[in-house]
Amino acid sequence: MGVRARPRSFECAAGCATRSPKPYVTASQLIIFTLFALFLAVFVLWRRARKAIAATALALLWLLSAGWLTAPLLAWVQGEAAHPQPPRFGQRTVIVVLGAGTSYDRDGTLVPKPAALPRIAKAASLYAQCKQQGRQCEVIVSGGNPERHSAAEADNYAPYLLQAHVARNDLIVENQSLTTYENAKYVARILRSEYYDSLMLVTSAYHMPRALLDFHRFSLAPEPVASSGRVAKRGFLPRWSNLVSANVALHELIGIAQFHVYRTLGWF
Repeated sequence: MGVRARPRSFECAAGCATRSPKPYVTASQLIIFTLFALFLAVFVLWRRARKAIAATALALLWLLSAGWLTAPLLAWVQGEAAHPQPPRFGQRTVIVVLGAGTSYDRDGTLVPKPAALPRIAKAASLYAQCKQQGRQCEVIVSGGNPERHSAAEADNYAPYLLQAHVARNDLIVENQSLTTYENAKYVARILRSEYYDSLMLVTSAYHMPRALLDFHRFSLAPEPVASSGRVAKRGFLPRWSNLVSANVALHELIGIAQFHVYRTLGWF
């Protein structure tokens, strides 16, 4: 199906020690930082309300870290994606798996970030199920190099998919996209002149709603298949994992809001 863009070097993508990466900041991180800076400015300038502001901030921090506010945020952003339906394979099935970043391990080797591993495993599992049913199946792995590491996400993930028994001729590498919007844009280009009965989108449950918005923007209606989700652990004691999950949920909600604003302005 279409032209298969091969990674520049599977071997290097899978295991080369490289230079230190440059800092990478997303739009949502800038927004969160800006809100924090505004909060700090109000705290410093509005002296009479400092106690009330500090108490509110501590209460909010506790609600997030103890999971009581993080849980509804996750439920809001993950929605039905956290409970996927059994996949339906067509005679010609295309499985799209989205990137989730890369990082360097202790040995300086570039590897997929933890969130990417379930996506890779889910895509490989779907491919195996598809092949077992005697269908024509292909995997498109989509992800460029927004973090400016030594290899794009798709290049780095490709060896893992090959090791999971995805046939080389059934693997298409899209390694130019820098955002979820571009994931959809470049995948749409690959599929523009191709025929398929079934299109599946593999990504994390919390990422799925925003990803579907972008894919629908390019007239693609993939079947969502969540690779994994996040769960808040509610209790009295604060947990760092809950704060991480809250940050993930806020990132996605900001991204969804950004999509609708850009659509209104005609930028998307």
